[in-house]
Amino acid sequence: MTRAVNTGFAVAALAMLGVLGWLVSIVPTEDGERDWFGSLNPGGWMAWTFPTALFYWIIAALLLAFTWLAIRDPETPRRGILGIATTRGDRLFISLLGSAFINLAWVGFGGSPDWGGLAISCIYALAVFRWV
Repeated sequence: MTRAVNTGFAVAALAMLGVLGWLVSIVPTEDGERDWFGSLNPGGWMAWTFPTALFYWIIAALLLAFTWLAIRDPETPRRGILGIATTRGDRLFISLLGSAFINLAWVGFGGSPDWGGLAISCIYALAVFRWV
């Protein structure tokens, strides 16, 4: 891999860290305490909170990391229990899609707290990366 590609991804990673720092800096404070679940955009059309923004930041960071990995260490697709050839990127997509359905089902069936759906999604993602 060329030095320019590594430099480009290093700059992108620093930009991502800058965005994360900016997100943390705009978290509203009440009585000197950060309100992590308060609106980042009061009066806006969408209820952007820090956890919501962090969710999208993590997906963007995963896509950046997986792109860098694909360039640095190209992978030969492998066949898992689904019987289809998958790469790391395919397994990431399957994990994200399945996790969305798991969390929707968790909320739909009244699961509380929401951490339970997240825990199941993490176990699911580990299983996908191991066996699919």
